[in-house]
Amino acid sequence: MLKIGPLEIPSRCLLAPLSGVSDLPFRMLNRSFGCEFAFLEMVSAMALNWKRKQGSRKFITCESDKPLGVQLLGSDLPSIQTAMGILLEKYKFDIIDLNAACPINKVARRGEGAGLLRNPQQLFEILKVMSAMSPVPVTVKIRTGWDAKSVNARDIALGAQDAGIKALFIHGRTRDQQYSGTVDYQTIREVKKALTIPVIASGDALSAQLVKKMFEETGCDGVAIARGALGNPWIFREIVPFLENNSIVPRPSSEEVTQVMIKHLDAVIEHYGWKIGILVFRKFFHWYAKNHKGIKKLRSKVCLATTREHVLELIYELQELELQTPIPV
Repeated sequence: MLKIGPLEIPSRCLLAPLSGVSDLPFRMLNRSFGCEFAFLEMVSAMALNWKRKQGSRKFITCESDKPLGVQLLGSDLPSIQTAMGILLEKYKFDIIDLNAACPINKVARRGEGAGLLRNPQQLFEILKVMSAMSPVPVTVKIRTGWDAKSVNARDIALGAQDAGIKALFIHGRTRDQQYSGTVDYQTIREVKKALTIPVIASGDALSAQLVKKMFEETGCDGVAIARGALGNPWIFREIVPFLENNSIVPRPSSEEVTQVMIKHLDAVIEHYGWKIGILVFRKFFHWYAKNHKGIKKLRSKVCLATTREHVLELIYELQELELQTPIPV
């Protein structure tokens, strides 16, 4: 169990916010395989303020999509205060997280996301205000530092804890690393030892084996699954048996992959309408197909698909290809 403030989550593994990915169909599919907590995709505080009267499809949820967190992106305190007011007035989230980890250039250069790691006092002030405003736990996601010469995660984490956060998420790479290079388990471990609040780690949590390695190497309280869930909702049913007794759950058969893809396809069509739904599902098709041999031609075909019937044909073509199941360890 993972406890964040008053919130108790049965599983210690969460579904991280993935920009352009973590919509309602994606969350519900992962929940069906054992995901106990999920985030919406990241929300820009400034964009939320601009669109406050329109609402946003990002916020569509349902009764069974609980518990649920939201992650804010921003660095301007007045903008974040206004966004917090909107979130607290219009929605009922179980956690509100601040993103101080996004490494994308256009985000970091304007002082948002990982850019906040270069301005700790501004970050702490934002977290103090958010914590004071919120009746639900406020958390923050950080990286180990801006670059190899400025690994300041421990100091950032301590300051964030003093600002009132109830848990800290940390990706085990610097901003400069983006998503390449090795995960810095040592720095995550130092952060965990320094804090009294829960620490949820992320970075290369691509399999049950690597999730267990993260727990063992860092002593963290939880692990956030991000890229490991892309085209792979089965990761959530594989984690618990492996953590408990090293039991390996068989990987899904080609037939099961096919049925899950169809379920996901129909869910996005229902959510977005058929035209946008097909476009949205195309990227998921590529993730589901990543462990199949001879996929190159099929990937080209799916980029041209414009109807449910055409996508179904391609899903069944995929089923006929040899399925490889390499598990990163």
